[in-house]
Amino acid sequence: MSRTQPNSKEKEQPLSSTGQLIGNVLGIETSCDETAAGVVGAGGVLSDIVHTQTIHEKYRGVVPELASRAHAEKLASVVAEALEEAGIERPDAVAATAGPGLIGAVLVGLSFGKALASGWGVPFVGVNHLEGHLLSPMLEDPAPEFPFIGLLVSGGHTTIYHACSFGNYEVLSTTVDDAAGEAFDKVARVLGLPYPGGPHIDRLAAKGDPEAIGFPRPRAKGDNMSFSGLKTAVRNYALKPNPDTHENIAASFQEAVIDVLRDRVMRAVKKTGVTTVAISGGVAANSGLRSAFSALDGITVFLPPRSRCTDNASMIAHAGRLRLLAGDRGGPETGSRSNWQLDKL
Repeated sequence: MSRTQPNSKEKEQPLSSTGQLIGNVLGIETSCDETAAGVVGAGGVLSDIVHTQTIHEKYRGVVPELASRAHAEKLASVVAEALEEAGIERPDAVAATAGPGLIGAVLVGLSFGKALASGWGVPFVGVNHLEGHLLSPMLEDPAPEFPFIGLLVSGGHTTIYHACSFGNYEVLSTTVDDAAGEAFDKVARVLGLPYPGGPHIDRLAAKGDPEAIGFPRPRAKGDNMSFSGLKTAVRNYALKPNPDTHENIAASFQEAVIDVLRDRVMRAVKKTGVTTVAISGGVAANSGLRSAFSALDGITVFLPPRSRCTDNASMIAHAGRLRLLAGDRGGPETGSRSNWQLDKL
């Protein structure tokens, strides 16, 4: 595995009066249906192991109780694999997702991470899952520098941030109902496609005409976004007699989502004067979105590789490492959160 270089302009700082330094950080991610562990050090990503649960496919959605149980069964082996691939027996610190996410699933990884840190006698920090995503493009070379506009677009979240500096994030726009990735999954269900639907919509859309069907671009108050009405419009169209091909439906739907995201990002650029845009989250793997944003004039766009768009632990280790370097500490009292706004850390 190639080792990517973080570009956070970090300076090593002692963790304590004894002069202990942050070196390699083990990250643990269990917020939804990926059981992940990874190690990040000063030189970049040393390992990044992701096990995607397949048990939810027949339900066409994540079943929380099944997700928690599967995390508990798989996490120890995933962590062991991450440490082995990184070539270390134990890390210098542990970071784990503390939220937001499925509360039971989050609790599995958080508890395991705290127990490991306690047993090894190393520092622990709980990480906001959204901050992990937002900062994930910084693991690449080249990497964005603060300030930047961050578009976090996934199955559970669609938000545009003004990332002013590390830990200082302003929400500029968010969805008032369905997240973009959620809309992808629901449209995929309408079209009879497997779960998760995003990759299947992407592949279908590549064969269709994005201008074949004029699906609406829903509006919300201010600069916010809405995708529920778009999803409903696609469903109603697909149920009509003699609808267009699935390829054209997928392409037209995908283009509508991209149009909304592109419009809100450009509004954010105009409002802040910041022309650096970093995109993250599962929908950032969508080929249509990547192509559309890469073609924007006057904007410098940073996209993580597809392997780091979906939930992973290298992003948690990276965000946790930066938090530890900034002096943050956690411990047994660190709690799990189902909801945790990134601008209220």
